[in-house]
Amino acid sequence: MPTETFEFQVEARQLLQMMIHSIYSNKDVFLRELVSNASDALDKLRLEALRDDSLDADVSDLHIAIETDRQTRTLTVRDNGIGMSHDEVVQLIGTIANSGTAKFLRELKEAEGAAEAEGLIGQFGVGFYSSFMVADEVTLLTRRAGESQGTRWTSTGEGTYTVETVDDAPQGTAVTLRLKPEDTDDQLHDYVSPWKIREIVKRYSDFITWPVRMAAESAPEGAGAAGEEADDTPREPETLNSMKALWARSRDEVSDDEYHELYKHISHDWIDPLTTVRLQAEGTFEYQALLFIPSHTPHDLFMQGYKRGIQLYVKRVFIMDDCEALMPPYLRFVKGVVDAQDLSLNVSREILQQDRQIQLMHRRLAKKVLSTVKDMMSAEPEQYATFWREFGRVVKEGLLSDFENRETILGISSFATTHDEDEPTTLRGYVDRMKDGQEHIYYLTGESRQAIENSPHMEAFRAKGVEVLLLTDPVDEVWVEADPEFDGRKLRSVAKGEVDLGTEEEKKEAATEREGRQQEYADLLGWMTERLGETVKEVRLSSRLTVSPACIVSDTHDVTPALENMYRAMGQEVPHVKRILELNAEHPLVSGLNKAYASRGESAGTGLEETAELLYDLALLAEGGELADPSRFVRLMADRLERTL
Repeated sequence: MPTETFEFQVEARQLLQMMIHSIYSNKDVFLRELVSNASDALDKLRLEALRDDSLDADVSDLHIAIETDRQTRTLTVRDNGIGMSHDEVVQLIGTIANSGTAKFLRELKEAEGAAEAEGLIGQFGVGFYSSFMVADEVTLLTRRAGESQGTRWTSTGEGTYTVETVDDAPQGTAVTLRLKPEDTDDQLHDYVSPWKIREIVKRYSDFITWPVRMAAESAPEGAGAAGEEADDTPREPETLNSMKALWARSRDEVSDDEYHELYKHISHDWIDPLTTVRLQAEGTFEYQALLFIPSHTPHDLFMQGYKRGIQLYVKRVFIMDDCEALMPPYLRFVKGVVDAQDLSLNVSREILQQDRQIQLMHRRLAKKVLSTVKDMMSAEPEQYATFWREFGRVVKEGLLSDFENRETILGISSFATTHDEDEPTTLRGYVDRMKDGQEHIYYLTGESRQAIENSPHMEAFRAKGVEVLLLTDPVDEVWVEADPEFDGRKLRSVAKGEVDLGTEEEKKEAATEREGRQQEYADLLGWMTERLGETVKEVRLSSRLTVSPACIVSDTHDVTPALENMYRAMGQEVPHVKRILELNAEHPLVSGLNKAYASRGESAGTGLEETAELLYDLALLAEGGELADPSRFVRLMADRLERTL
């Protein structure tokens, strides 16, 4: 039969060279492309056979076959699918030389990085040409189902390609690669090795609908026992893929053990997951998701470089291992699979971040995980307790970034509390226990439960029996600054602003008493505010102290010292915020200081000034703060102790 020779255009030749040498960093994906194309051809044949009863095509055993020949160093991927006509070969396989090539080449040159460049391949439908990364020559033999003649396309990927008509082509398509020499330094592996073929198919195409078969290895010569004839019985081909797309099967068809095995395969974890989350979206954009919440925290969850994300499939073809765009960072511990129907096979991470469909999936998946945890709270409280113990710290990061789901995240959060030493509480539980007349949800942040419980800020709340949330995670310092609300009630720090506890009648009595005390201590407060002006913005009487002489509080909307330190540790310069020193008028030290100042007035000497300074330092130490001049504090304290002897 006559053979036609075509010459690649200049742009196409440049494009091929770029694809061969610079686009794919992982050359194994060429086999993924070929298997995926074969799977599509089988899908099309099945659909056409259903539509056209007169189609003369064999659909009894649709499959993909991989054949290797070590002597000739060839690899063939064969399918008995829909195949292509002569014109389709010229049009489809020759798309690299059509009018879209110039646009493709221009965008490829403008692409920033290999990942974005790789994503363009899928958009322009030329993934077939990734074969030239590993082959010196590519031959495609195809015959469309229902036709009598086939077509052979051959090219070395250099300047030309040939197309000829053949009479004896089987139905479907066979792509044969004459492989380049093995070169591990250039990521060129031994692609005629059965173990390598198994590895690639298992990794990228395990859940393809159709069986991917490879001829079984023949027994080596002399393998038969002495005196016995060698077994020349043909061996059954080996099916390489499991074809078990668990996410596409109904829940009652899949056992928990099968789900757990898939989780362990995906996550490399050896412990069963805490729970499995299924999602099937139908409509204009279809996808299935099978997600897993682990039962324990990965050791590197909070380390830089932690690999997060969900495995992304397109029509059961593996695309990406850690697709970060599918899951928000605060749910980075979630593992699983998402199988979309309408995405490009080679969509890149950069393109995914801008893809509207991916963004919709991102939102839906996050909501599904959060709703699963919410259901777990009521249906499986012990399971929820494990979840929050292992992942609560990272989930609270969502209160800073996911404003759409902030109330949901607050609703599934648990916190240590003064109500119970052992059991944490939800905000719903807190609100249900609030005292009559209590307006706010109170909390205090600190390094540990013990430090918080011993803080002087807690004294009035303890005396009144008002429950306080004890927040000890570093992230707590940040999200509470966003002034969150739950059920219409603000979360309020007991170390900020004024404290006004009790019933309306008790509040009126306290206000009257405070007014009288304010007049009694007005001179001392003014004098101390002036003397300590470099460190505090105000000295005032306290309504939160019952035992300690003094404490330091922040204004309602001021940044806390702990948060200041966190920002500075991250390299951000923040202005130092002066705080308020509160005095307990009932404490003997404070009342004695007031009497001493009242008797001496403006002639108050160094002794009273040092006492005022020590009072501030003691309050700072009581809340776990750091002294500006520890040696001076030690000297002043030693001097005071010496006078008591």
